[in-house]
Amino acid sequence: MSLFAELKQRKLVQWAVAYVAAAFALLQGIDIVAQRFSWPESIERILIIVLCIGFFVTLLLAWYHGERGAQKVSGAELLILSLVLALGGGFLWKFAPNTPAPAVAAAPAKPESASAPAAASAAVSNSKSIAVLPFENLSGDKDNEYFANGMQDMILTKLAAIGDLKVISRTSTEKYASHPDNLKIIAQQLGVATILEGSVQKSGNSVLINVQLIDAASDNHLWADAYPRTLDNIFGVEGEVAQKVADALKAKLTPTEATEMAKVPTQNADAYDLYLRALAFSNHANDQYGLTQVVMPQAIELLNQAITKDPKFALAEALLGRAHMYMYFFAPDRTDARLKAAKDAAERALALQPQLGEAHFALAFYWYWGFRDYARAQQQLDMARKTMPHSYDVEEISAAIARRQGQWETTLTGLRKAEEFDPRNSSPAFEFGQTYAQLRRYAEADKALARAAQLSADPALSQIRRAQNIAVWKGDLTPLRTTLAALAPQSDAYRASRSTSFDLAWWSRDFAGAVRIAEESDQKTWTFSRGNSVTPRVLRLAWAYAAMGDSAKAKALYTDVYRDYQAAVRERPGDWDRHMNLGLAAAGLGLKKEAIAEGRRAVELLPITRDAFAGPEYLGYLAQIYVKVGEDDQAIAILQQLISIPTGLSMSPALLKLDPVWDPLRKDPRFQKLIADGEAAQSNETTP
Repeated sequence: MSLFAELKQRKLVQWAVAYVAAAFALLQGIDIVAQRFSWPESIERILIIVLCIGFFVTLLLAWYHGERGAQKVSGAELLILSLVLALGGGFLWKFAPNTPAPAVAAAPAKPESASAPAAASAAVSNSKSIAVLPFENLSGDKDNEYFANGMQDMILTKLAAIGDLKVISRTSTEKYASHPDNLKIIAQQLGVATILEGSVQKSGNSVLINVQLIDAASDNHLWADAYPRTLDNIFGVEGEVAQKVADALKAKLTPTEATEMAKVPTQNADAYDLYLRALAFSNHANDQYGLTQVVMPQAIELLNQAITKDPKFALAEALLGRAHMYMYFFAPDRTDARLKAAKDAAERALALQPQLGEAHFALAFYWYWGFRDYARAQQQLDMARKTMPHSYDVEEISAAIARRQGQWETTLTGLRKAEEFDPRNSSPAFEFGQTYAQLRRYAEADKALARAAQLSADPALSQIRRAQNIAVWKGDLTPLRTTLAALAPQSDAYRASRSTSFDLAWWSRDFAGAVRIAEESDQKTWTFSRGNSVTPRVLRLAWAYAAMGDSAKAKALYTDVYRDYQAAVRERPGDWDRHMNLGLAAAGLGLKKEAIAEGRRAVELLPITRDAFAGPEYLGYLAQIYVKVGEDDQAIAILQQLISIPTGLSMSPALLKLDPVWDPLRKDPRFQKLIADGEAAQSNETTP
C-alpha cells in the first residue's frame, strides 16, 4: 500500500499517460510527413526506439522529481527502478530486431571469386526484399504441377517489375520446398527479409489459390489471403497478389508500375492454360541448355496454339520469340527461317505492348545471338530493364555481351549483379568459371566451377567443365577421365558430353577410342566443348582415322564434309562456322589454297575484335589449317598471338603439349619457346 501511495503522490501514472499520448501524436505527424517527402523507414524506426527509451527516462524523472525535496531513494525503490529498466531493455531487445535494417553493400575493391556465397546472402537483408517459394500443388493430380508452377512464376514476374522491391529469381527459389521449416536460414541464403508461400488447388473449372507473406526473422505472418476463382476469371490474380505484397512491405509503385500491375496478359482461359504449360517447358530448357532441342519444340507448339486462341496475347508472343532464338542458337544447323520467326514474334509482341520487357529481352537475343550486334542488343536490354529491374537474365546476358567485347571487368561486375538477383542459381558461378578460365585465372575458375556444381540440381556439366579446366590448366587428364566415367550411360549429360569424350581420347592419343566415340554418337554436329564453334561430327571422325593412319576412310569422310559445306556456304555465305568447316575439310583433302582462303574468311567474319570470347577458337582453327597444309611459320605466328591474349579456354601451354594437332611443330625451337614462355607467364600470374 505504501508503494501505491508513493506512485500516486509522485504522479507516475499521469506522467506515463501524458507521455504516451504525446508520443502517439508525434508519431502520427511524422508518418504523414514521411509519406509526403518519401523519407526512408529507418527514420521512423529510430524515432520509435528513441521514444521507447524516453518513456523509461520519463518515469525515472517523475519518480525523482514528482515530490519536490524528496529525492532520496530507498533500497526497495532502487530495486523497482532496476526492474522497470530491465523490462524496458527486454522489450527493445525482443522487438527492435524484427524489422531488418537496410542492406549496405560495398563494392569489392577487387574482382571477387564466385567460390564464396553471394554477397546478397551475407548482407543484412533489406526489409523490402522477397523470395517467392514454389507453390504447392494440392490438386491431387501431378499433371496440374505446371499450373501451380505457372502461378508462382506469374506472381513473381509481377513482383519483379516493382523497382522498390528486391526480388529473387525463380531459379534460386525452385530448389526449396513449398512450406519449409527453416525459413530464417533460407532467407539468409537468399539475402531477403520476407518469404511468400503459396498453394494452388485446381479441380475441374475451379481454382483456389492461398498465399501468405512471412517475416523470415520472426516467422510472423505479415499478410495472407485466399483467392477462389474459376478458370475463366483467374486473370489478374497475380497482379492482385503482387499489389497486396507491395502494400504489406510499403513498397512505392511508380504510376507506370501501378498501370502495369493492373494489366492482365489475356482474358482467354484456354490461351492462358496453354501459356502456363509452355512456360514449364521453356523454363526447363532454359535451366538445361542441353535439353533445348528436345524440350523447346513442345513449348513452341503450345505457344502457337495459345496465340491462335488469343492473337493479342503479347506475353505469349514474347516467349515464342525467345524460344525460337534458343532453337536457333543451340541448333545443329542454324537457319535464317528460325531467325525470322524469332524476330517476327518479338515484334508482334511489341506492337501489342510497346513497353513489354519480355519482348525487348527476346529482341535482345535476336540481335546478340543472331548477329553479334551488341549495340542493338544492349539497347533492347536497357529497355527491358525498365519493366524487369530485378531480372537475373537481363544482367547475365548483358555481362555475356561485355565478355564478347573483351570488357572483362564489366563482365565480372555484371555477373556479380546477376548473382545478387539469383544467389542460388548455378549459372552465374558457371559463367564466372568460363570467364576466369578465358583470362587464364584457372585457380579462380576452379573455385567458381566447384560452386556451380554445388548449386546445380544437375551438376554434371559444371563438373565436366571443372575437369576440363584442370586439363587446360595443368595438363592433368585424370579428373576429366573420372568425371566422364561416372556419367550414367544414355543420360542427358552422357549424350551431351560425347564431344568432350572425344577430346579426352584425342588428347590421350587413344585414336581408336576417339573413332569409337564418334561412330557411336547420333549427333550431326558437335559444339566445341569449352566454347561456341560448331563442327560436323564426321569431321572429327576423319581426324581420328587420319591419326590412326587409315587415310582411305579419312579421305572419304573429308570428301563428304567438303561437298556438304560447299553447298552450306552458298546457302549462308556469312556463316563463319560453315566457312571454317569447309576450310578444315579442304585441308584434310590437301586443297591448300582453298583451305587457307576459307579459314581466313571465317576469321574475317568473326575476328577477335568482334568477339573476344569465341573469336580465338576460329583463329586457333586457322592455325590448325596452316599446320595441316605445311605453313608452319604462319601457324606459329598465330599461336604466339593466341598465347599472349585472353584465350585460356582454347589455348594454353598444357594444351599445346597435349594436342596431337601440333605434333608437326614439336621440334621447332619457336614452338618449344612458345610453351616455355607461356608456362613462365602462367606460373608468375598472381591471383588478384
